[in-house]
Amino acid sequence: MDGLAPRAGRGADSIAREDQVARVTRDVLFREGQIVHHVRYGYRGVIAACDRTCRADDAWYEFQIHGKGYRPTRDQPWYHVLVDGSARQTYVAQQNLEAGDSTRPIDHPLIHHFFNAFHGGNYHTPSWN
Repeated sequence: MDGLAPRAGRGADSIAREDQVARVTRDVLFREGQIVHHVRYGYRGVIAACDRTCRADDAWYEFQIHGKGYRPTRDQPWYHVLVDGSARQTYVAQQNLEAGDSTRPIDHPLIHHFFNAFHGGNYHTPSWN
């Protein structure tokens, strides 16, 4: 465990998860237009934009994590996600996302503000060349 003593009252699974989160890098795993699945809340969505680190202010961040029992690190990519089947937009830490079912398009009222086509399981932006 890299010389770190386990914390009292913490199980091996909890410590392993903390180590995994501590090793999160700034490597962006998802791209704009990719369909994702939120691993904690179960919704599908599409990546509309990405920030290499959390750009929300401290008040927003503290409000979002209050009472949730976990604290995603701000020093990882965070994604702006258009949520399927609603008008919601979320701002999600990379550790909470995985690749989603890309066989079905996303139903969101703003989808055409960000993308102009859906094919091959991804949304595509206009080419301005």
